[in-house]
Amino acid sequence: MTTGKTRVFFMVADPIEQVRTPEIFNTVLPLCGVDAVMVPLRVAPENLVETVRVLFRSPSTAGMILSIPHKTGAAELVDKRSTIAGCANAVNAIRRNADGSLEGELFDGIGFVKSLERYRMPYAGKRVLLLGAGGAGSAIATALAASQVAHVAIFDPDSIKASQVVTAVQDQLHGSASVADSNDPSGFDLIINASPLGLNKDDPLPLPVERLAPHAQVCDILMKNQPTPLLRAAMAKGHAVQPGFDMLILQTPLFLDFFGLTEAASTLRADDSAIRTMLYPAELTGLFDQL
Repeated sequence: MTTGKTRVFFMVADPIEQVRTPEIFNTVLPLCGVDAVMVPLRVAPENLVETVRVLFRSPSTAGMILSIPHKTGAAELVDKRSTIAGCANAVNAIRRNADGSLEGELFDGIGFVKSLERYRMPYAGKRVLLLGAGGAGSAIATALAASQVAHVAIFDPDSIKASQVVTAVQDQLHGSASVADSNDPSGFDLIINASPLGLNKDDPLPLPVERLAPHAQVCDILMKNQPTPLLRAAMAKGHAVQPGFDMLILQTPLFLDFFGLTEAASTLRADDSAIRTMLYPAELTGLFDQL
């Protein structure tokens, strides 16, 4: 039950219907005795700066998480950001510090790498094809480059955006990266869809599945329509797959720590089974039952 003392987290995106973070926060916070809620808020890109600054003027605002398409815009409005966030030019969490400054951090990439480890998907020394150079894609690219992958090739219809991510990875992390000429997955060990393709059921597949190498592993970070058509096609051909839920679940304790809720973070790290059961569709529960 909310009270006059309840603090408010905001989940900001456009569109907003696909986000799952409010479900997680609004399950975890009361279980941990935290008097706070998360409210989903649809905000158009042109209104992002004004909305963020107005919301953080209220002492009731406990923090903010951001999703499509706001991660890059948010990186440009905060007063402080980490090296990883600066390299990716994206943030997906904002907090207000004691001096009133806004600090941004980026947890998508770390959450994704942790999800690979949970699924026992090897990434060190592997060749990676990343589809999508937006906020989530850039976060994943920087995290993988810092995690000893052999090479990251990035494909995005906006080749300038892909080139910017590649340059940042090369210059700031000294990682091996390139702009992919196409979405052809042949020759890659790990393929990651970080593009919007799959949000709508009539979207084309983000890559030609028939070109996957026999050993290739496929990840799709979309929070909607899981298992996506890409994962369904890959599973039908016998490939190991991973949906995006664990990327979100495993970065949630990082969010909580960032917002000063260390006890809640520890509780979730110790046991996140309730959240996994809540998010995973029945068709995919066997994936984590085997972990």
